[in-house]
Amino acid sequence: MPRRAVIISKLFKLCRQALSAKEPSDNDGAYVTTLSEPLIIPRSEHGISRAQFSPNALKVLYRLKDGGYDAYLVGGCVRDLLLGLEPKDFDVVTNATPEQVKKLFRNCRLIGRRFRLAHIVFGREIIEVATMRGHHEEQNTQKCNKSQASEHGQLLRDNVYGTIDEDAERRDFTINALYYCIKDYSIYDYANGVNAIKKRRVELIGDPETRYREDPVRMLRAIRFATKLDMTISPATAKPITQLADLLANIPPARLFEECLKLFLSGKAQENFSALRDFGLFKYLFPELDKILDANPGGLEEKFVTQMFVNTDARINNDKKVTPAFIFAALLWFPLLKRTEELMQREQLPHFEALASAMNQVLSESAQQVAVPKRFTLGARDIWHIQHRFDKRGGQRAYRLSQQPRFKAAYDFMLLLVDSGQDELKELCDWWTAYLNTDVNGQKMMVKSLGGNNRPRRRRSGGSRRRTNKPASE
Repeated sequence: MPRRAVIISKLFKLCRQALSAKEPSDNDGAYVTTLSEPLIIPRSEHGISRAQFSPNALKVLYRLKDGGYDAYLVGGCVRDLLLGLEPKDFDVVTNATPEQVKKLFRNCRLIGRRFRLAHIVFGREIIEVATMRGHHEEQNTQKCNKSQASEHGQLLRDNVYGTIDEDAERRDFTINALYYCIKDYSIYDYANGVNAIKKRRVELIGDPETRYREDPVRMLRAIRFATKLDMTISPATAKPITQLADLLANIPPARLFEECLKLFLSGKAQENFSALRDFGLFKYLFPELDKILDANPGGLEEKFVTQMFVNTDARINNDKKVTPAFIFAALLWFPLLKRTEELMQREQLPHFEALASAMNQVLSESAQQVAVPKRFTLGARDIWHIQHRFDKRGGQRAYRLSQQPRFKAAYDFMLLLVDSGQDELKELCDWWTAYLNTDVNGQKMMVKSLGGNNRPRRRRSGGSRRRTNKPASE
């Protein structure tokens, strides 16, 4: 390269360093840029110990280092340890390509098309290893470096590898651009992430609109991080969300299902639900329910969904199980009732046929936004069906119904309806509560006391039907 070009290149780099080294601004219109030179926090100052790491994560780090590669713990695990939280998983970043990682680990599998990743499997624990990402405009001619974007700016393929500096600039939030180096046990802070943690602010790296267009799921992640970490979303990061909310329509429904699980099974579901509604994101996940909520602000439907999320958070925070089938059954309940009523009026269908048809339609349409796996939609169907069988208690019906696998979830669903204001179900709900809290003899007496109205109809066998006498002439 000519000497003049080298000088110009160095001057450009110095200018870029000077511009990017400024402290992040608190102004509404400003956004955070990365630092060209990281802030290096030595082991003596950050207080994070290797004893806090997963032993399997340490195995991966050391084997990569011994194999001649750079290896860092990155993102959420470093952030959570600085916040005094226990990380749920440990992610590793390296300058080794996925294929090179696979050669080092027999228990490695490569996944992903949008960005190739290596999963190192240790029983139930998976350590995710990513290759450092680079900039798209600086792609080289190697076959492994491939990138593709949609007309909206969304990254469809992102297998562009680079240096740790470039990888830091490609991170989404400043609090995630933190790297723990296994060589010297220091933390490398590339985007003032430690400062953001101190201020308890969720800040995007780079121009927020561009970053959201690259990956619209970042709008959901911003909300989830803010509620999970008890932080606020910076004004510059929050400003474009409402305007760009419709970009979620370009995200595969299967990926949105995974994001919904993270939002609703984090112990902060009620706060996430409110934030999704405030930013206009909820309607791109559950459009029919969103319309119903808008039509009746503060009504039964809103109370029901809010109380469902409050109960979900309480169960999760008390280490109790929550099935996604229950959550999605609740989120689609009122769209189901609305569709059932429409089918009964428009097509003059009996209630049972209208309900069955409505279930198929509502679940099929919802899958266009959020692709709920069949194992959960089957559970939701069972919960819905049982709601219409609670009043049929005569004979052995009450006992048989109580033995159904989804009965407890369906019973909790009915309690939720009553708690949110559906008073016409209270007497039935009280009966079932008493039935479940008494012994077998007491249950039999309760069924007998119902009277004849709840007795099941006897089914006549084919041979017992009365035959009409045929005329003798025949």
